[in-house]
Amino acid sequence: MTYPLGQWQQIIARDPGHSTRYIGRFRMLAAQGHDLYGEARLIDAMVGRGSAILDAGCGPGRHAGYLADAGHRVVGVDVDPTLIAAAQADSPGPLYVVSDLAGLTLPAEAPPAFDAILCAGNVMGFLHPDTRVPVLAGFASVLAPTGRAVVGFGAGRGYAFDDFLADAAAAGLAVESRFSTWDLRPFTADADFLVAVLTRA
Repeated sequence: MTYPLGQWQQIIARDPGHSTRYIGRFRMLAAQGHDLYGEARLIDAMVGRGSAILDAGCGPGRHAGYLADAGHRVVGVDVDPTLIAAAQADSPGPLYVVSDLAGLTLPAEAPPAFDAILCAGNVMGFLHPDTRVPVLAGFASVLAPTGRAVVGFGAGRGYAFDDFLADAAAAGLAVESRFSTWDLRPFTADADFLVAVLTRA
């Protein structure tokens, strides 16, 4: 099945240099000593050592690399081959795959199911509306029976939190917890960020 292009794909189609600038920005932040790994630390704390983890929308690989260095079996997936090339160069260790999360296809060497799925970096906000439920259903299809998917994105990106939660339910996922930050501050009615911990329904 062919899915419509998401916002990220549309951006790089209009501006082929966008991905390279994005990579450069995060390399600069890392060189300046900024903490870029809070999301990965949360996932590491949620699973046992040597767990299978999918970094969905892995970008240039900082979270995937951190989790692989911590001893996990990590697969990083991104639709952008430029970002995947940077991930392979900067954060080797995980298995990296160029794939659209809509209609997610993983190679045979990937784990058959994942103990955790990380979807950070406002990936959900870049999806075309028609692909939101398929992407979440893809997460449900590869999540281990006791696994958890952790999805974080900000408000004002064209995807209302209530709509996301309804889509998650339609995709076969149940909400275990909701937070307003990656360091697990409580989610409130006026929160401008959502971190949702999801399980298979």
